[in-house]
Amino acid sequence: MTYPSVFEPAVTQSLIDRVEKLSPDTQPGWGKMNVGQMLAHVNVAYEQTYDNPPPKPNFLMGWFLKKFVKPAVVGPKPYEKNSRTAPAFLITDERDFGKEKARLISYLNRVQQEGKTAHEGKPSPSFGPLTAQEWSTLYYKHLDHHLTQFGV
Repeated sequence: MTYPSVFEPAVTQSLIDRVEKLSPDTQPGWGKMNVGQMLAHVNVAYEQTYDNPPPKPNFLMGWFLKKFVKPAVVGPKPYEKNSRTAPAFLITDERDFGKEKARLISYLNRVQQEGKTAHEGKPSPSFGPLTAQEWSTLYYKHLDHHLTQFGV
């Protein structure tokens, strides 16, 4: 499966439109997170890219991430419902829905405005350098999975 490019304005707008359909009362179709936690969870990928990169993994962990996790994250296969997540992405405390929603929309716009060129070869904290297409898949696939989880 090929995913739409988050670098295209129409794709970004369609994602924002879906995010705008969420409300603090939107319930998940599966999983344990509420809508505020889900938005915070999705924001972690952007935070790690832009604001708060995690420590570089040691050699063994880096090899494992690149060999086994990266193909699942940037590959064509959609995520399964109730998939396990990395500890850094677990959100168990309550989060402010409005704040997390605004942050996500800001990140979506930032990625789209920076465009493909800025992302081509840009290093991921977990996977090393990614192509622009891999970055787009990483962002789109994850967000689409969780927006679908919440019925939008």
